[in-house]
Order: sequence, then C-alpha cells, then structure tokens
Amino acid sequence: MIRRPRIGRKRDSTITLINVVFLMLIFFLIAGTVAPPLDSNLQLVETSGLEGREPPDALVLHQDGRLSFRGAVTDPQTYMADHGAKPVRIVPDRAVPGARLIEVTGALRRLGASGVFLVTVRSLE
Repeated sequence: MIRRPRIGRKRDSTITLINVVFLMLIFFLIAGTVAPPLDSNLQLVETSGLEGREPPDALVLHQDGRLSFRGAVTDPQTYMADHGAKPVRIVPDRAVPGARLIEVTGALRRLGASGVFLVTVRSLE
C-alpha cells in the first residue's frame, strides 16, 4: 500500500490576534479609569440661561462690521494707538462676514499687534 505524503497545512495563528485584542482591551480599561470619577452628589452649574458678555479687554466685531471696545465704537488704528503691541482679543459676531474678520485681523497685525486671538464659545454638546 502506497501512502501519499501529507501536505502540511499552514495553521492560522488566531491566538496571536486574540492576544493582541485582549491586551488592547486591558490597556483601554486601565487608561479609562486614570481620571477619578466626579462625586455622584455633585451638581454642575447650568449656564445656558446666562447672557453672554464679551471679556472687558476684547474688541467686539459686530454683524454689520463695526468694531467696538468697552461699548464705544472704534477702528483698528485708534485701538492700536491706545494699546500698543500687546496681543488683541476679538469677539466676532457669529454672522459677521469672514472677509471683514480677515480684514480686521490683518489690519491689527500690520499696526503692531503681537497676536490676534478670536474668542469663541465652546459647547459641551
């Protein structure tokens, strides 16, 4: 009786894949518990009903394109003449055209502002 030699099949190494997935699971379980949980009795402050106000040292860029500082209408030249080369914060209206915002920030930089920062709202939702 003649026997054929067995052709050895290459075994799929699923054990290695299972080990990697298991190690990733352990890693994410540990990494997810690094930060201590908040106290269950803690009630966070609700700010949705508060009136939004700009920071007192920021320029406000209104929807119609005018600039104001502390309630008084101004322009980039007048503002920079009074405030020197410090960084400038701008609170733009949501509906202000992007071209006007770029125009104002460019003018402030040309007039010597060391930086121009936009003040925006960060939502948790």
